[in-house]
Amino acid sequence: MTGMAWAVTDSWTMTRRGLAHWARRPGQVVVGLVFPVMMLVMFAYFLGGGMAVPGGGDYKEYLLPGMFALTMAFGLESTMVAVTQDLGKGVIDRFRSMPMASSAVLVGRSVLDMLQSALSLLVMIGAGLAMGWRWHGGTGQALGAVGLLLLLRFAMLWIGIYLGLVAGRPEMVQAAQILVWPVGFLSNAFVWAGSMPGWLGAVAEWNPLSATAGAVRELFGNPPGTGGSWASGHAGMLAVAWPVLLLAVFFPLAVRRYGRMGR
Repeated sequence: MTGMAWAVTDSWTMTRRGLAHWARRPGQVVVGLVFPVMMLVMFAYFLGGGMAVPGGGDYKEYLLPGMFALTMAFGLESTMVAVTQDLGKGVIDRFRSMPMASSAVLVGRSVLDMLQSALSLLVMIGAGLAMGWRWHGGTGQALGAVGLLLLLRFAMLWIGIYLGLVAGRPEMVQAAQILVWPVGFLSNAFVWAGSMPGWLGAVAEWNPLSATAGAVRELFGNPPGTGGSWASGHAGMLAVAWPVLLLAVFFPLAVRRYGRMGR
């Protein structure tokens, strides 16, 4: 067996391990899928009644793409928890001592998380359709929007892997949450940046999550609710550039950190 085939086989074995955990703990999977839908219902119906979108349009159609992007970004917390749990139980150390491809643990983790994210996104889209949200572009544009959302998730999961390897313990995930949630809410996911104070709105417009949410709104044909800033006018470009930049930074950091463990 060639080195590449060996790595693919071992990575798939690690992915199957995660899928087996899903089968043994379906309740945890269901909770992870339902929580974003609960947040969507809360913001759409409890708080959205008094929201007016600049330029007109249904607030739910403005909100849904933002919630899609927010769900992808917040997924890094589950990645961190899974990595720190494996570290705390000594699972990763045991894998490192076995005759397997060194990349299999991280690749398997990323594949499993992308499967979970795709399923979560599918559930969110289904919930949005049930609530009356619609996309108004073609199938190709809709698939492009889904691709941008999954690209953001792929970048965020490698941040989660790196932070999980650095933290080492599940308790340290709480420290990361202190940063993740403000960054998530300091975006145009729920309200347009123009409604914020000048400096705060500028920060929100340059948030990677805002870029993805804005680009997805354009592709879905939903109300943009954006101003005339350069960042909002080039959301599609930034929705690709930000994840690529984050991957360029955190992917090698995660691989290097994993390679140095136990030395």
